[in-house]
Amino acid sequence: MTDRRGHSCLSFLTDYGTRDGFVAACKGQMLRHAPGVPVIDITHEIPPGDVRRGATVLADTAPELPDAVHVCVVDPGVGTERRAVAIAAGGHVLVGPDNGLMVWAARALGGIDAVVELTNASLWRHPVSRTFHGRDVYAPVGARIAAGLPLSEAGRAVDPAGLVRLPEPVREVSAGLARGEVHAVDRFGNCQLSLLPEDLHAALGSPEPPARVTVRLPGGARSVAVAPTFGAVPAGEPLLFTDSAGLLALAVNGGSAADLLGLRVGAPVELALTSAKHMGE
Repeated sequence: MTDRRGHSCLSFLTDYGTRDGFVAACKGQMLRHAPGVPVIDITHEIPPGDVRRGATVLADTAPELPDAVHVCVVDPGVGTERRAVAIAAGGHVLVGPDNGLMVWAARALGGIDAVVELTNASLWRHPVSRTFHGRDVYAPVGARIAAGLPLSEAGRAVDPAGLVRLPEPVREVSAGLARGEVHAVDRFGNCQLSLLPEDLHAALGSPEPPARVTVRLPGGARSVAVAPTFGAVPAGEPLLFTDSAGLLALAVNGGSAADLLGLRVGAPVELALTSAKHMGE
C-alpha cells in the first residue's frame, strides 16, 4: 500500500458547470479538511455524463500538476452500486468513481501503484446524499488525503485489475497506413487523434514527417498539409500537427476542423501518404 504525508495541491474536475452551487459546495469541504492546500480547477465544463471526455482531459492535464490529489466527478452512476475509489499513481492520488474516469490519467502518471475502495464512512460528510457524492464523499476524502491522511485509512485495498476501464481508442499501424479515431474535440474544433507521430512514421516507413498526408474520413478523403503549427498553412486550410499532449491532431488555421471535416469523437480516421499527383491539392 502506498502511503505518504501531504500533497502540494488539490485539482478538481467535474461536469457540474458553474451555473449552480455544486462546485462551491465541494470546495467548501476541501477548505474544511485541507485548509491552506491550493485547489486548481482543471475544468467544470465536461459535457454532462461524458466519462470519456473527462478521462481524456484528466489524462492530458494531471501530469502537469505537481504531487497532486485529483478529485474527479463525472459520475452518471452516482447512487448505484458503482464503487468510489482512490488510485495512487506516480506520487499522485486520484479520487472519484470507479467508472473508467481515472484509469487513463493513472497510466499517464506512470501507472497504478495502489487502489482503495472508499469504505471508511467516518471520513465522509453526513448525511450522505445519494446524488451528490462529489460533495459528500470525494471532496472530503480527497482533501483529507491532500492534508496528510494515509491512503490506507481511506478504505480497503482492492485489486487494480478489477477497476472499470473505458474501451481503448483505435490505434493500428500497417505498411502505408495509420488507422485511428478522433479521440477528443476541443473548444476550437481541433480534433485530437488516437495516433502518435511515431505511428505515422512507422506507417510511412520514414523517420521524417511527409509534407502532406491523405486523410480518409467518413465523408471522404483529402490531402492535408503536415505542419508544426496553425499559421504554417493559409487561413482556412486544414493541417495535421502534433498537439501539446504529444498526439496527432487535425486543425484548421482560423477555423474548426470538426466543422470543416464533419468530425466528432469516435469518428474513424486513416492517414496515408499523399501520392505525387495530389501533392498540390
